[in-house]
Amino acid sequence: MKVKVLCRNPDDYVRETTRDIQRVPRNYDPTLHPFEVPREYTRALNATKLERVFAKPFVASLDGHRDGISCITKHAKSLSTIISGACDGEVKVWNLPRQECLRTVQAHEGFVRGICSRFCGTSFFTVGDDKTIKQWNWEAPGYGVREEPINTILGKAVFTGIDHHQREGTFVTCGQTVDIWDEQRSSPIRSFSWGVDSFSCVRYNPVETELLASCASDRSVVLYDTRESAPLRKVLPFMTNEITLCFSLYTYDIRHLDVPVTVHMDHVSAVLDVDYSPTGREFVSASFDKTIRIFPKDKGHSREVYHTKRMQHVICVRWSADNKYVLSGSDEMNIRLWKANASEKLGLLSAREKAATHYNKKLIEKFQHHPQVRRIARHRHLPGDILKQKRELREMREARRRKEQNVRKHSKPGSVPLLTEKEKHVVAVVE
Repeated sequence: MKVKVLCRNPDDYVRETTRDIQRVPRNYDPTLHPFEVPREYTRALNATKLERVFAKPFVASLDGHRDGISCITKHAKSLSTIISGACDGEVKVWNLPRQECLRTVQAHEGFVRGICSRFCGTSFFTVGDDKTIKQWNWEAPGYGVREEPINTILGKAVFTGIDHHQREGTFVTCGQTVDIWDEQRSSPIRSFSWGVDSFSCVRYNPVETELLASCASDRSVVLYDTRESAPLRKVLPFMTNEITLCFSLYTYDIRHLDVPVTVHMDHVSAVLDVDYSPTGREFVSASFDKTIRIFPKDKGHSREVYHTKRMQHVICVRWSADNKYVLSGSDEMNIRLWKANASEKLGLLSAREKAATHYNKKLIEKFQHHPQVRRIARHRHLPGDILKQKRELREMREARRRKEQNVRKHSKPGSVPLLTEKEKHVVAVVE
């Protein structure tokens, strides 16, 4: 015999506190909610508007340098510590949560061209215009003790960049040549060159740690393997038309360097620095047009652009190791801290706030292709000169496209091929 008993759990209808909202029982049967999609669309539209209302990315400004910022690097083990180098040879160690300078070191005479942290976080290296490589201890010296480098190496030419290996006690520098150094030796253990005047930047691959790449003065990117005695290959990008626009970024597959995977086009002036997020899904770029842009790795246009009235040409940029902040250094002597997600709320969130944020995010993703939602989500305020330059570049591209169409229309069929935007950026690969 079956006996039906009413069972009510107080957790289903009793409030946890007197300030909590009343719990309302809901029936999720779709037949009872015929207007669910219109209601969700209205909520998505409101969530998109509120996201733009609360988009306040600027967090703080670190001032104290007496010249333009030339380079920034992160601590290998600490999220709260960064180092910055200036054009007057001064190096500062900063604490981000307290927004204060911990140490100041007069490291070089002239520009500080590069800074990198050792993989274990016990020391850092600097290079400058005085042809020296200096290794400094992370810990500050005692009171009254003069600041001195742990090691100093005098080179034959000016060094323009430096990077440290992810697991071993070796580092690489660039200048007239690309040199690999051992920390225990005063001369390079290996040198690479490829018939160019100089190299401006060099970086180790963070995953395949034996591979590294450098940027040369002839617009080329040279790839190296530290286990080989010669460079692997040289990649030279150039445009196939008479109008050369050097304001784009290119993503390549290292296995197929003939055509870029993605062309990222939004800047209106030269790009000076790039840094990837820890997740590898996005990267941030610094440009001479006084803006910072955040690009998804597989999209051709940026999702965010940051600028201020005081910020001048942005020289260097870094993405924090916790994937929440972006650091930028510009030539008006300031380091600025930005949120990676402009509308993200800082601080602790309650469970209800987290659920509401996640729900709004999913609603925006669901209706992201609707015209009103897309228009509001894409809108960004830009300075007048940048808008003017974007308009000029758009007119130039349209004129070039019309010319190609006219040439194709008045030529023999098949003689002028139709090229995609990726195929227009032809690359010369030299083995």
